[in-house]
Amino acid sequence: MDAKRETFEIRLKNSATEIEALLDALLSPTVLSDEIARPDLLRNAMHYAVLNGGKRLRPFLVVEAATLLGGNRQAALRVGAALECIHCYSLVHDDLPAMDDDDLRRGKPTVHIKFDEATAILAGDSLLTYAFDIIAAPETDLPDRSKTELVLALARAAGLGGMAGGQILDLAAEKHAPDETGIIRLQAMKTGALIRFACEAGAIIAGASSEERQRLRRFGEKIGLAFQLADDILDLTSDTKTMGKATGKDAARGKGTLVALHGMEWAEKQLRQHVEDAEELLHPYGEHAAMLKATARFIADRKS
Repeated sequence: MDAKRETFEIRLKNSATEIEALLDALLSPTVLSDEIARPDLLRNAMHYAVLNGGKRLRPFLVVEAATLLGGNRQAALRVGAALECIHCYSLVHDDLPAMDDDDLRRGKPTVHIKFDEATAILAGDSLLTYAFDIIAAPETDLPDRSKTELVLALARAAGLGGMAGGQILDLAAEKHAPDETGIIRLQAMKTGALIRFACEAGAIIAGASSEERQRLRRFGEKIGLAFQLADDILDLTSDTKTMGKATGKDAARGKGTLVALHGMEWAEKQLRQHVEDAEELLHPYGEHAAMLKATARFIADRKS
């Protein structure tokens, strides 16, 4: 392992540790002002959902993008924690019997298996709501304008025209396989939108120019495409033990993927192209963007 790769992996691990400590604190039994109570069952299910392992890649992107542009790191950690709440809520709901009907997530029982379906639904609902609480709270040390921009961008990335919309397109794909354009749209919404937000959020936190915000947004779009393509490759080449969740399900359900349409050789070539395009977008920042460039390569090379 070369020194740069080792530095990236250590930094990713350390960032995950910070995010997990913050999430643990945010989901403590302590009742906040204007809250009435924190029911133990619901809080425990939320805690289980967000502290059940994971690389914490999306929060890492928020922090590194903000760092690149000189943003407030502590604020970036809180925005990253909010984004992780959104991501984990989506996993809780995706795993439900009415959706993907999965029993395993990160090698452990899914929330509806560990608790029950009603609790899993409410845990997801509460994590979604809490994300916006975290951003808006006075503890997130950002100007009100920045908070408004973050809330708007996250709502657009997570809702009807983003992740949630992508999930319904994904369910529809089980009955009618989409064409290439449809697959790209579905993946950009379901997976890419939150990754795009993570990178753009760093620019918003830093109060960067609209040009820099758009550059980081495009970088997020490129690595979002790479992430989903790598995921589709892993779904065909990896196993349940390595992935920590069921594999081969897309093929079994007849869902179309770009790998199925074009083949593995094309997919691997395209994956490399997405990474090159992403790195090229960061060229103006030179070595200051080393961590974000390493993240793009990590997304393409990951094994789970």
